Amino acid sequence: MTFFSNLFNSMPGALAQGLIWGIMAIGVFITYKVLGVADLTVDGTLALGGAVCIVLIRNGCNAFLAVFIACLCGAAAGLVTGLLHTACGIPAILAGILSQLALYSINLRIMDMKANLPVSVDSYDLVLSLRYVRTLSVQNPIPVALVFLAVIIGALYWFFGTERGSSLRATGSNVNMARSQGINTDVNVVLGLMLSNALVAVCGALLAQYQGFADVNAGRGAIVIGLAAVIIGEVIFSKIFRNFALRLVAVVLGAVIYYVVIQVVLQLGLDTNDLKLLTAIVVALFLTVPHIREKMRHTPRKKEVKNAGNL
Repeated sequence: MTFFSNLFNSMPGALAQGLIWGIMAIGVFITYKVLGVADLTVDGTLALGGAVCIVLIRNGCNAFLAVFIACLCGAAAGLVTGLLHTACGIPAILAGILSQLALYSINLRIMDMKANLPVSVDSYDLVLSLRYVRTLSVQNPIPVALVFLAVIIGALYWFFGTERGSSLRATGSNVNMARSQGINTDVNVVLGLMLSNALVAVCGALLAQYQGFADVNAGRGAIVIGLAAVIIGEVIFSKIFRNFALRLVAVVLGAVIYYVVIQVVLQLGLDTNDLKLLTAIVVALFLTVPHIREKMRHTPRKKEVKNAGNL
């Protein structure tokens, strides 16, 4: 009985975290699924968003404005990765690693060489806070996160329906065909990376406010959580959600499911030090499911071909 009581009490926090991380998962979806680019910048960009936002708030900046500036800084980080990849000819995965590495030092500089900066909801007007996660009020972070997600998904659905957005999707689908149609694929790759990292930075800014601190190591392993959310959403909802906006919703639901699973396992007694191992196992399992499905789908056909050959 205690297990279910503790699990029930932890669900609001899991839902809030899942929704906030869902913003980051949408950013990962843009690079991983739409562009087909492996971008590791996000580990640094998440911490960048939190660092910029918290430093600005501590210096008297409005919290919403701080989130917007963090978004711009994230876009700048994506721009650097994009230029390293397209203009310098560095492979995308290595360009992301280089940007991530540089961002660690940059984030420390932003935070005045401190690894951790606190921000209290008692002293500052924050967009959202963990303190109110169980209260029925407008300060509850769950509806706030839902509003952010609704605006982001609506804006992305509109953007990817425009000519520029369609050309970006075409670049990810078939880069050679896109070039043959006169599309500047390099510009689209840079734009996609900027858009993705801007969203990741927004997630970092909101997450830092939610937790009450910015940490230079906040983004460590973030790419794995983002991939987990994308893959879980695709595996569970791919046959139901085919519309682009609904696919983005599926990604967010994947992040929520991931955090609910984490809470269930923690309540069962898992050591928090093993969370990275659990994340790796979850991602591996959900990556394996589509492969097994594909094999099962083609196995009967092979048998039919064999039988036809014997006739």
